[in-house]
Amino acid sequence: MTDAPTPTDESWNPERRVRDLSVEMVGWRSETGTQGEAEFTGRLEALMREIPYFRDHPDHIAVFDSHGVPPRRNLVALVKGRGRRALALAGHFDTAAIDNYRELAHLACEPEALRQALIADLSSRARTEQEERALADLVSGDFLPGRAMLDMKSGIAAGIALLERHAERESREGSLLLIATPDEERNSRGMRALRDALPALAARWDVAIAGAVNLDATSDQGDGSEGRAAYAGTIGKLLPFAFVVGEPAHAAYPFDGVSTHLLASAILARVETNTALCDRGGTEVSPPPICLEGRDLRGGYEVTTPERAFLAFNWLYHSWRPAELMERFRAEVEAGLRAAVSRFEAEAERYAELAGRRRQGRMREPRVLAFADLRAMAAEAGGEAALARLDAFAADLLSLDNPLEKTRRLVEACVEEARLGGPAAVIGFSSLHYPHTHLDPTAEADRALLDAVEAARETAGRLGAPLAARDTFLGISDMSFLGHAPDASESDLVAHNTPAPDLVDRPAGTPLRFPVVNIGPWGRDYHQRLERVHAPYAFRDLPLILDALTRRFLGA
Repeated sequence: MTDAPTPTDESWNPERRVRDLSVEMVGWRSETGTQGEAEFTGRLEALMREIPYFRDHPDHIAVFDSHGVPPRRNLVALVKGRGRRALALAGHFDTAAIDNYRELAHLACEPEALRQALIADLSSRARTEQEERALADLVSGDFLPGRAMLDMKSGIAAGIALLERHAERESREGSLLLIATPDEERNSRGMRALRDALPALAARWDVAIAGAVNLDATSDQGDGSEGRAAYAGTIGKLLPFAFVVGEPAHAAYPFDGVSTHLLASAILARVETNTALCDRGGTEVSPPPICLEGRDLRGGYEVTTPERAFLAFNWLYHSWRPAELMERFRAEVEAGLRAAVSRFEAEAERYAELAGRRRQGRMREPRVLAFADLRAMAAEAGGEAALARLDAFAADLLSLDNPLEKTRRLVEACVEEARLGGPAAVIGFSSLHYPHTHLDPTAEADRALLDAVEAARETAGRLGAPLAARDTFLGISDMSFLGHAPDASESDLVAHNTPAPDLVDRPAGTPLRFPVVNIGPWGRDYHQRLERVHAPYAFRDLPLILDALTRRFLGA
């Protein structure tokens, strides 16, 4: 790569085009898991085929199935230049649901009408501080609302405009691809299917993808200085669970068993927002784990304590490996169980003394098992027939779209087969693993992309929209799977301890490896009723910034 300054091309004014594309695509409802998500790709393909370059090169658009019935599909569009070197731009088109727009749900995908309706609504009543900010934003005209206007159809619109700009250059160096995928909001099935198909597609088009830019959005409640950023990696996510088994007892004789609520609450107290469990990456600190679900598993009313409970924790991390996170979780679960049983035994002794009777028996030492160990116990207790029943049950639950419910039911079936009694806890993972990624400045391929980011930052500065360089994108995203191949040992540990087989990422073949950064629009309150994008940056500045990166990276 040359160290010469990137030629400026800031006379290009993409603002009207990007705005129009964004508004049009927001109008195509595509909530995750809906018919609209399935139909979006066909609409996008039709739009792309109206672009002169693709009318002349129809074979440079590829559409292929990802998952689901009717099928959700990926779209990849290529503008080809000299040489094999290529840069990919990636974005997802599925969106959060529109229910939280309430009485304005019919306008959720009509940005201009929604802006006026929100202004009228917010102006008519007392407002929270957040709503005051939203009203000022919308009245200013600098922010445009709508479901997915921020997350992240304006990012895809910037990518389309950039493809068009690259196609206009008759002597263009290198190739530019746009990747549009479904399902990022749920299990990244679109990007994972794309990752598996990409080697054959790159070979067919004779391009070598050397880097990528994910176009996902960021949030900033201030002046945009936090939201305007280039991220050199993405945070990792695991969702560990603890399936807690107690010993039920009649409410009149509470010390004849041990309450699963006591056991589960002790675990919850150890893990919930425990800052000792925060990971670090460079100068950044991961949020502590937080419980996404806690419930007992009894369906009706009884005057006995419930036997089983389920806890699931969202746990973000920067640098740990899954084995390390699993061991930290195990230690907290074990400590919680021991503390609960110790307290229980002390109270039993006190109650016996108060009642003037001798304490009968003591509770067993609590056990903590990984799910892989529980499955081995089930095989020992019931043989191959037990495993066959468990596998058949897992197949029956494939259509269930709630990963926590699916995990609960599968672990409970395994507990039954293994005849596991309490006090005990089974631990494992209850969602798709999102690996953390980060660029290495000492690696040549990564350095080339980081150099291109610096060219983008120079352009951003000239535009009066300074672009910060940050280590980690703090939302889980498709960056975990684009250009990334997971370590086999990490994959095995996660796979063996994830009860639901469809929540395990199993790459087909050998994925392409290339560095990825995230640079996208910024705004406020994404996924919420007041979701809105900062229009001047998303529609005008961002495409120019990405164009500077593209030209530096491809040597134009």
